[in-house]
Amino acid sequence: MDIKTIKLYLHLTESLHFSRTAQAMHVSPSTLSRAMQRLEDEVGAKLLQRDNRSVALTSAGVEYRHFAEQTLDHWTKLKTKIDPKQDLLRGKLNLYCSVTAAYSHLPGLLDRFRREHPLVEIALTTGDAANAVSEVRNNRADIAIAALPDPFPDNLHFAKIDDIPLVIIAPTFRCRVQELLTESYIPWDRLPFIVPEHGPGRRRTDNWFKQLGLSPNIYAQVSGQEAIASMVALGCGVSITPEVVITNSPVRDRIQIIPTPIAIPPFELGCCCRNKRLDDPIVAAFLKVV
Repeated sequence: MDIKTIKLYLHLTESLHFSRTAQAMHVSPSTLSRAMQRLEDEVGAKLLQRDNRSVALTSAGVEYRHFAEQTLDHWTKLKTKIDPKQDLLRGKLNLYCSVTAAYSHLPGLLDRFRREHPLVEIALTTGDAANAVSEVRNNRADIAIAALPDPFPDNLHFAKIDDIPLVIIAPTFRCRVQELLTESYIPWDRLPFIVPEHGPGRRRTDNWFKQLGLSPNIYAQVSGQEAIASMVALGCGVSITPEVVITNSPVRDRIQIIPTPIAIPPFELGCCCRNKRLDDPIVAAFLKVV
C-alpha cells in the first residue's frame, strides 16, 4: 500500500464520486478504478459498493478509512521528524477565495505565512465566494476564505478575519434605474434587482426583501459578486453587495451606494477548513496567521 493510493482512497470516501476524485487528484478515472481494485485485493475485502451512479463504503471500507487516516497522519509526522530541516514546513497548500478577497484580505495573510514558511507551495483558485464552503467540503481546497454560512456545518472549522459591511449599490449615470432613484421616494418594488444565485449573499438579500415585505422585481440571478457589480455598473439594476467588492472593483466609478431603509447585517469573513485537517501542520500554520 503506497501513500498515494491511501490519499486517493480517502478523497474518494469523502466525494463518493469517481470522476470528482479523479479530477481533483489529477488521475484518470481508469487509473483511480485500478488503484481501488488493487487496494481491495491487498486488503482482502470489498471496501466500496459501487454502481454506475453512486459509491458507498462497505463496513470494511469504513474500518479501512480509519486505518488510512491514521497511517497518513503518522506518515506526515514521520516525514517532519526525520527531515533535516524539520523546523521548515514543506508541502503544498490549496487555497480558494473570490477575486475580491484575493485583492483585499489574502495578500496580508500570505505575507505573514510566507515569512514563517517560505518552502510551502501556494496553489490559489478563485471563483464565486458562494462556493467557498463547498470547495472545502469536497476536498478541492485545504482552506477557503468564506463568509460564515448559516447554519455552519459541524464538520468544518471557521477562523474569523473581518466583518464585511453590506450595502445597496446602483449605477451613477443616467438610465432607467437612475430615473427611478430620483423619484420623491425610492420605489423598491419597481427597481430591478440583481441577486446572487445562492449562498450567504442570497440569504441576506432574501431576508432583506422579507423584512420589507417586498415582492422584488428580480432582473437577474448571477454567480459571483464581481459580476453583479459589473451588471450594476452597466445600468441593469441595483443589488445588495459587500462594500469591499465595490472598493476593489475596476468599475467603482460607475457605482454609487444608496441608503437602505433597514439595516443589513454584515458578513463574518474568515478562513474555513475541515475539522479533520486542523492537525495538518501546513493548515495549522496558516490558521495561526489569521
